[in-house]
Amino acid sequence: FDKKGFILSKTDTKGNILSLNSDLCDISGYSEKELIGKQHNILRHPDMPKAIFHLMWRYLLSGRAITVVMKNLTKSGEYYWVIADLKPRFNEKGAVIALTSFQKFATEDVVDEIEELYETMLRIEKVHEIKSSIEYLDGFLEERKVTYDGFIYQLIKPKGVINSILKTFKKMRA
Repeated sequence: FDKKGFILSKTDTKGNILSLNSDLCDISGYSEKELIGKQHNILRHPDMPKAIFHLMWRYLLSGRAITVVMKNLTKSGEYYWVIADLKPRFNEKGAVIALTSFQKFATEDVVDEIEELYETMLRIEKVHEIKSSIEYLDGFLEERKVTYDGFIYQLIKPKGVINSILKTFKKMRA
């Protein structure tokens, strides 16, 4: 599949898929018929900490947009990493009625940065409960004096030409 494409989907407030673009089908291996009406978490990779989805839903259902780095699962069991911009949609009274997700592929740099955090959170969730994982994330962010949004923005913002050159040089030396 084309890693330059983007994935678009719309769900109701319970996560049921209402609409999607063909890139989602191409990447996930599911047909449109297999996805429409299903929970979006059909694509959730088991390596994703539940605390991230707890945070995501808290943002969205309170009417706030959020950007999340996610590891998704294909029908065949493969995975792919995306940066998902999630936005609530409102009715005329201001109530959240749907959610829209715009996803693009995450770069190797972003995955390298987020993977360690997610692995730690997942280990915590396996031994304790989601609450402990959320507390770990809060402490992780507090140490860095950033919000979750700020942390993700730091990961995804363009790093510049010098970092690209350094990364290429490191690969050549390896």
